[in-house]
Amino acid sequence: MTDRPVHRASLTSREALLFEAGIKLGGVFHQYLGIPVSARTVPSLVRAIEDALRLQPFVRAARVRIDVRRGGPVGRGRFAYRYLTAEMLDVTVTLEDEGVEVEARLAHRPDLNYVLMSVEQVRRRARRARSPTKR
Repeated sequence: MTDRPVHRASLTSREALLFEAGIKLGGVFHQYLGIPVSARTVPSLVRAIEDALRLQPFVRAARVRIDVRRGGPVGRGRFAYRYLTAEMLDVTVTLEDEGVEVEARLAHRPDLNYVLMSVEQVRRRARRARSPTKR
């Protein structure tokens, strides 16, 4: 991605991507919780979070799901909304650099009664062979 190393410590691409995935998911977790949300506003909030994630270095893909049914009570009339809680979020981010791909996820784990950030997959992607130049 750059001629100069991004991290000062000597890290493999795999280690650096795992670190970056945690930072990105932690950012979503801490930045968006508490924002007002309703069934009507979920699609635009999902797009905003995905678009923001995709702007960041190394991010190849982002998928956000919000389940507003997992929230607290809804008010009435103009107060008919919930605020975004961690239990509503299911976020997957895929990062790639130097032939390494990392997929990480932020999701509520009912068995733990906890919202957990986890590494779903780490893959080494085959590098594309350069096509020979015609002479």
